[in-house]
Amino acid sequence: MNHMPRLRIGKFEARVPIIQGGMGVQISLSGLASAVAKEGGIGVIASVGIGQRDNEVITDYVSAHKQAIIDELRKAREKTDGIIGVNIMVALTDFDQHIEGAVEGGADIVFMGAGLPRKLPESIGDINKLHTEFVPIVSSVRAISIIFKYWARKYNYTPPAVVVEGPLAGGHLGFKREQIDQPDYQLENLIPQVIEAIEPFKQSSGRDIAIIAAGGIFSGADIYKFLQSGVQGVQMATRFVATHECDAHIKFKEAHVNCTKDDLIIINSPVCIPGRAIRSPFLDEVEAGNEVPYECPYKCLITCDVVNAPYCIALALLQAKRGNIDEGYAFAGANAWRTKEIVSVKELIDSLQREYSEAVDAAGQ
Repeated sequence: MNHMPRLRIGKFEARVPIIQGGMGVQISLSGLASAVAKEGGIGVIASVGIGQRDNEVITDYVSAHKQAIIDELRKAREKTDGIIGVNIMVALTDFDQHIEGAVEGGADIVFMGAGLPRKLPESIGDINKLHTEFVPIVSSVRAISIIFKYWARKYNYTPPAVVVEGPLAGGHLGFKREQIDQPDYQLENLIPQVIEAIEPFKQSSGRDIAIIAAGGIFSGADIYKFLQSGVQGVQMATRFVATHECDAHIKFKEAHVNCTKDDLIIINSPVCIPGRAIRSPFLDEVEAGNEVPYECPYKCLITCDVVNAPYCIALALLQAKRGNIDEGYAFAGANAWRTKEIVSVKELIDSLQREYSEAVDAAGQ
């Protein structure tokens, strides 16, 4: 069998070049992340919405989120000695505390998206001396230039990797609605630009910088195709939803298994950017112009228009995670409709390895 190559990100080396994408509001917690890490990939805990435990009354969400990050990292460490990361949204109002929790909890890698991760909290000290590596998630070459130049000047630090996410991803997208289907913005066309943009930073820092392709990657053949294009690894999120170890409710997983291609829609999120989700009765009500009354208990995202938003996205996503699909909705990537069954993480990664090997054979390599 032709085995997938390893993936090195700074001081960490994964046996397979697969990062499990962070899925927020408690879809990827320690259960999923530890299972992926145990199988040789990089498991990722998503920090957004992590602090709201079931049937728990919270008065201090900032402290609750930070402690929950530390707790989930501890739980993951009890199950595996593999590589565990934390995905943190830059747009969070308590971004600094999420970073602090990830560092204090011993995260191997912090992945940062949904905004330009420039300023890091001073409380974590010199990032060059930390156990944790920091990796930005971007959707444009311009973002790479801004982040890498700023971090070199401010922190004397060059990220050991960058995740470039195309418009076929699930959840919030780093593109305008009209860009989503345009050829220029597709992942295949972004990657050559990213490779070219990263080269000067590799030369100036003397550090290897892994490029990770993300957004719509579904099969082992996809992994082969993107590795052949010059990247060192891939990030896959939606594919890991329909696994036994995923931390979401079974009805959330079944929504992915049962959805059709037409069920996957682009929505206007309350946080003022487009997102891809599975159609639900809740979204039908929103599309019909019916507002969902709510109070904002979280104040979680800087970009959320609390006054004019038709509903609370955190509450809607949390309802779906808990299995109340009709009262919320599930984010999903463009290829979610291809998911046919719920399997274990080991079965999924084994199947991706077989598909990869078959693609290598088909290419005559």
